[in-house]
Amino acid sequence: MEKFVPVVVIKELSEVDKILPALKNAGINCAEITFRTACAAEAIKIACEKYPDMSVGAGTVINAAQCKAALKAGAQFIVSPGLSPAVAKICNKKNIPYYPGCVTPTEIMAALELGITTVKFFPANIYGGLKALKALSAPFPQVKFIPTGGVDRSNIDEFLAFDKVEAIGGSFFVKEALEKMEG
Repeated sequence: MEKFVPVVVIKELSEVDKILPALKNAGINCAEITFRTACAAEAIKIACEKYPDMSVGAGTVINAAQCKAALKAGAQFIVSPGLSPAVAKICNKKNIPYYPGCVTPTEIMAALELGITTVKFFPANIYGGLKALKALSAPFPQVKFIPTGGVDRSNIDEFLAFDKVEAIGGSFFVKEALEKMEG
């Protein structure tokens, strides 16, 4: 997995050819295209076809139907704001990485029971940030985290320094990459 997982919201398909090259130019070869818009599946399909050297996944996947649509479009990983056993089952069957949002010990235990050892920690700033990750790592040493939400340039280095952080997720990567391209 890449160290940076940009959360990408595509409102119009033309944005794929604006955002993905900007990310690549910034040295980021990953994009989590969210299922927050009607064109998400088509955007993933286009991204996978036009940028085969990038790791393109689907984010904000909240049910089995969205998961199936994302995988059909070519998503290479699935991210959810919470834990869906139905999504976990589909991903497990197809051998696709699934990163569910888990912030409590109970949610982490449910993920572990499904064979998941890397979870999205979202929204990281609301649920205690790095202090919470360190506390949760004590009883769950086998778990890695992808903090997302409230992680930015002011605190990213602290998160990355913690060995239980697998990657950092965030929309700020997209904003920075686009600003760099423009200017």
